[in-house]
Amino acid sequence: MTILAIGSDQRGTSYLYGLADSIYAVYIDFTIPKVMIIDFPRDLWVEIPGIADHYGITHGKINQAYLFGNPGMGYYDGPGAGPGLLARTLDYNFGLKVDHYIAIDMQTLAKFVDAVGGVDVKVDSPIDLNYGTITPDPALILSVGTHHLNGERALLLARNRVPSTFQRTKYQILILSALRQKLLTPEMIPQLPGLVKSFISSVRTDLSLNDINTLICISQAIPKGTIQAAPFPQEMFKANVIYDQYRNVTTYTLEADFNDIRAKVAEFMSGIWPFP
Repeated sequence: MTILAIGSDQRGTSYLYGLADSIYAVYIDFTIPKVMIIDFPRDLWVEIPGIADHYGITHGKINQAYLFGNPGMGYYDGPGAGPGLLARTLDYNFGLKVDHYIAIDMQTLAKFVDAVGGVDVKVDSPIDLNYGTITPDPALILSVGTHHLNGERALLLARNRVPSTFQRTKYQILILSALRQKLLTPEMIPQLPGLVKSFISSVRTDLSLNDINTLICISQAIPKGTIQAAPFPQEMFKANVIYDQYRNVTTYTLEADFNDIRAKVAEFMSGIWPFP
């Protein structure tokens, strides 16, 4: 099973708008079992299929595919709304095939972390979470060591792009790993069905309650060492700027050899990851 997991920058919980702040493909092999996770940089400039009849939009950043598919925009009439158009875009450009999707907005992620009592993350080098603030808060500087984060601080870490969007992926994987570790503790496992029931209406997904509970049961049988999360090699991408006709601005983008990405996606879909 391959699941498209999306972190939306939508501030509310309506899922009418919002860009795809994070884009992950999660490949689950039930026979071994193992899990592989890759992320697609949100600044990749791609062709977005199915919406050319709306304002002549044919291309955009890959995170805009999610925005244009959302019901508040009215650009896309296909299945799955924002996640559906993003999945279609990933398939069209890179050959990624997904079976299901799940999208979560920022506030829901923070509330979920709080609902499980926070998470513990191990920091190998100092991290300053004061980005963009006028008056820095010393408490938001994470020193080397283990820190217990509530929902607000976990969200700050997950959204931290200093020094680059590639570093943010590492932070997000750190949060996800800490969250999995917390959820699979003996005291949390009995609470998982109730948590799923409480939060299912706050996410956008085509997975049913039974599907999610089944995945939770399976995750307990997957050894930590068989969960592999890694980004595409950073050297595959080159910074560039391009004119965005939708926003009428010149915007930062990432360029890459799409044939190379397609080849790596094909390996991923065959169960090969990380790449040698």
